[in-house]
Amino acid sequence: MKKTAVTAMGLVLSMSLAACGGGATDTKNSAASGAKPGEKTKITYWTLDRHDADYIKEMIEKFNSTNKDNIEVELVVKADDYAQALDLAFAAAQAPDVFRVKEGSAIQTFYKKGYMAPIDGYLTDEQKKKFPAMPDQNQFDGKMYSLPNYGSTMRLVYNKDLFDKAGITKPPTTLAEMVDTAKKLTAVGKSTGAYGFALPFKNPAGAWNRSARVIAELSGYGGFGYDFKTARYDMSGFKEITKAFKQMRDDGSTLPGMEALDIDPLRAQFAEGKIGMYLSYSSEPGVYKSQFPAKINWSSAPAPTIDGNIKGASGFLGGQWLAISKDSKKKDAAWKFISYMYGDDILQPYHEKGYGISMVPSIISKAKKPEINGIEGFLPNKYDGVWPTPPNVNVQGAKAEDALWRYILEGGDLDKVIADINKRYNDALDKAISSGDVKVTTDPSFDPAKMQGSFAK
Repeated sequence: MKKTAVTAMGLVLSMSLAACGGGATDTKNSAASGAKPGEKTKITYWTLDRHDADYIKEMIEKFNSTNKDNIEVELVVKADDYAQALDLAFAAAQAPDVFRVKEGSAIQTFYKKGYMAPIDGYLTDEQKKKFPAMPDQNQFDGKMYSLPNYGSTMRLVYNKDLFDKAGITKPPTTLAEMVDTAKKLTAVGKSTGAYGFALPFKNPAGAWNRSARVIAELSGYGGFGYDFKTARYDMSGFKEITKAFKQMRDDGSTLPGMEALDIDPLRAQFAEGKIGMYLSYSSEPGVYKSQFPAKINWSSAPAPTIDGNIKGASGFLGGQWLAISKDSKKKDAAWKFISYMYGDDILQPYHEKGYGISMVPSIISKAKKPEINGIEGFLPNKYDGVWPTPPNVNVQGAKAEDALWRYILEGGDLDKVIADINKRYNDALDKAISSGDVKVTTDPSFDPAKMQGSFAK
């Protein structure tokens, strides 16, 4: 990251949690709140995103200096343990006024915990037409809680220089090829400290979701282990993927110490040429442009599948971005800031600068192709699509990704590991169904291949 960005974020990260809540109410209500006329209405915005930090900081500074409502936004980047930080903030009645919400189980969890305020009362007719409502992504029980900005594709990111050095002419398309490629890359790179493959397993869920998930989805399996045909959890689709990851580690083809590696240290190592390939989201081009300028030639390719056959779709993730805290005493001011952030003059450059691929139809129709190195391979293709959202359940014991990562580290009986995961997840599902927290229906005709091409241009 640029030195200036690091300095700026270091300042906000060093501020105490107590600075994130309370304060003056909306300017128009200043008399009722006891605020003095002309006093600024200060709101906080929390995000876990770092790839777009420079751009977002610039847009917030512009808002602070130009808005007519005397609103001042403080940006707080909580890169590590974001969900836990939010839990603590809400528990302490010190939650931010606006916060970043992500797809899948994250936003579902925030909804169930009651962290988000519905925004239907703020939406104009124009905004309702402009921004798609996506059930279980930004809309819950008929109410809107966020609006889409960008979506993320997932790809294999690879070091072209190391591939050339190893005489490898194309990225792997199967798990077996991936294991073999990692071994060859390590053989030619190890003398200079380069290894064939890595994942940021300091956070097993994060590592799994950016890697095994897309391999499973392209191979026709639900990326979270949920089978929409039977409405049951079945993690057997991850068996061969887990074995391949373990094989690369056993072969010595993975970066040493990746069990303690977070995503940014991994990116820094890749930018220096120390990693041959890894799997991740379409935010990577922005990262290697500004956060960790790449010193190598790199590119991206579709993720491999289990056996080379594409039977599903690579999940195009998104549908939400900003939400208002239910506890905020400054919801009107928060919405004015959110409305500003969802303006075309911010969303269109966001797409064109390569920070994310827009999910807003009116932006897609007029935006230029992003001008950033490496974005080409991440643009939606005929094999990208949006999967339905699986149920969110509270599992007793280790999460699936933790249990499978333990097997990669320690070995054991993988069939028993998967059987145990399935039992615990389905027990949790049955409990959630019985309590009325979750509703599921079987879909015997569900075909992952039919989702292909949903967002291809």
